[in-house]
Amino acid sequence: MRITILGAAAGGGFPQWNCNCRNCAGVRSGAVRARPRTQSSIFVRDDQAADGVLFNASPDILEQIRANPALQPNRRVRDSAIAGVVLMDGQIDHATGLFMLRERGSPLPLWCTDPVEQDLTQGNPILRVLGHYCGVQRERIVPDGTPFTIPGAPGLAFRAFALASKAAPYSPHRDAPVPGDNIGMLITDRTSGRSAFYAPGLGEITPPLFDVMSGADAVFVDGTFWTDDEMIALGLSKKTARDIGHLPQSGAGGMIEWLDQLPASARRFLIHINNTNPILDEDSPQRAELARHRIEVCEDGVTLEI
Repeated sequence: MRITILGAAAGGGFPQWNCNCRNCAGVRSGAVRARPRTQSSIFVRDDQAADGVLFNASPDILEQIRANPALQPNRRVRDSAIAGVVLMDGQIDHATGLFMLRERGSPLPLWCTDPVEQDLTQGNPILRVLGHYCGVQRERIVPDGTPFTIPGAPGLAFRAFALASKAAPYSPHRDAPVPGDNIGMLITDRTSGRSAFYAPGLGEITPPLFDVMSGADAVFVDGTFWTDDEMIALGLSKKTARDIGHLPQSGAGGMIEWLDQLPASARRFLIHINNTNPILDEDSPQRAELARHRIEVCEDGVTLEI
């Protein structure tokens, strides 16, 4: 199974267009050793296939396609290697890119949960707008671990799990989450049996969810914030990381503590990294701490074989 990191940043990308925090100002000036990143998305294929599945469609999707020729195989006049799109939530940074795929010419195969479909039909009616262009062939994801497949990527199997996190700010149940607002996905290569767990928005890890993570050969999980009060300390918000649905890396019960408990053979990756997170600075003590825990920070354009 091949996983291409199309984008590794949280909403706004890195550097964020209007941000002059230490990271953003530093990467622009060269004072901070860090790599720019687009907004989070991955593309997954089995080893035998050219086509695969796009997980989340960020506002940067056209830039990501141009930067990754595998997504534009050039087999016919109009072509794409995207066999289908899976949405992990209805957040703007994960769904706006659907607009950029409107030239498809046939209904876009889209997998999402019922709450996400409702939010993208009502509160942020992307799916209704696409009905005036290519249209959408929506397939239902039930986040209870039931296996399913996606036509065009028959070598892969998928299992979705409801996460404790937050719906998009425009959702009517933003402050009263329902199962399916946000999901994690176990992706398995049906030939090799190798698997990866993907959860870019993760507010809490429960024992049943950790059992799923522990069975994967690689995990790609929420890397948004280093500390719970990161945005408060910078004067950018009055809410903690957990308030907005993200488990911070450091501190008691943080992501590092959980990842340390995974089997030694499992690879650990952080994705969906906010522009304020000090782990983006490759020379920071926080980045060094991740290395000591064998946790890797995702970078745009990297293809991993699982």
